[in-house]
Amino acid sequence: MKKKIIPLLCLFIILGLASCAKKKQVSINSVDDLKGLTVGCQAGTTGELFLTDEIENVNVKSFKTGIDAALSLKNGAVDAVVIDELPAKEIVKRNSDLKTLDIKFFNDEYAIAVRKGDSDLLSSINNTIASMRANGTYENLVNAFMPLDGNIVLPEDVVTNFTTVIKMGTNAAFPPFEYTEGTKIVGFDASMAQLIARDCERKLEIVDMNFDGLIAALQSGAIDFIAAGMSATDERRKNVDFSEPYYTSNQVIIVRK
Repeated sequence: MKKKIIPLLCLFIILGLASCAKKKQVSINSVDDLKGLTVGCQAGTTGELFLTDEIENVNVKSFKTGIDAALSLKNGAVDAVVIDELPAKEIVKRNSDLKTLDIKFFNDEYAIAVRKGDSDLLSSINNTIASMRANGTYENLVNAFMPLDGNIVLPEDVVTNFTTVIKMGTNAAFPPFEYTEGTKIVGFDASMAQLIARDCERKLEIVDMNFDGLIAALQSGAIDFIAAGMSATDERRKNVDFSEPYYTSNQVIIVRK
């Protein structure tokens, strides 16, 4: 019996030490400290582009969602995660063993993407955004989805009787902008899209897909516009047209406590 127990005990100790070794403690006081680390991010985002293009000697691991990246961080497979500020707050709120560092290194301006040359839809979207800001609807949505106390209160849906469909493409894993509540996709972008559809006299349909497949879906006609916390970068402007910006966010770093 002893001969069997001792090897098993040794195996458990080795596995335990290996697990601890994976979850190494890292010290990050600036963006430069990401060098030499394994850093997670969401595929197709500006965070991924920043890590790939601006940081030397960093091992970038891309995930379908920021939540997947955070789970990898918890498990010790990555040393840190780079993600937008508000989704980072939601992730940390739900995972007490993670924290956000007070390092903000560049801003993202979110905008809505339409197919190149779709000027009528783009004009309508810009008018809706302007109207939201003027009549207080924008502020109401900010207060609903980004409350100071952290308690989100979903606004009432904008109900219409239109039959012609307009399709919004998104990645519903980016709270508080788009996420699932039960079987329904909700969030700041989803509520704004209801207003866009109403003003276009269309019925809104939300299509959930991987973030890095959204632009291809828009170009193919599978969706009509993208509202997904997407940054209006020069590279993306080569393939889509963007509305006026509707939100400015910072990129931040999440680590284990």
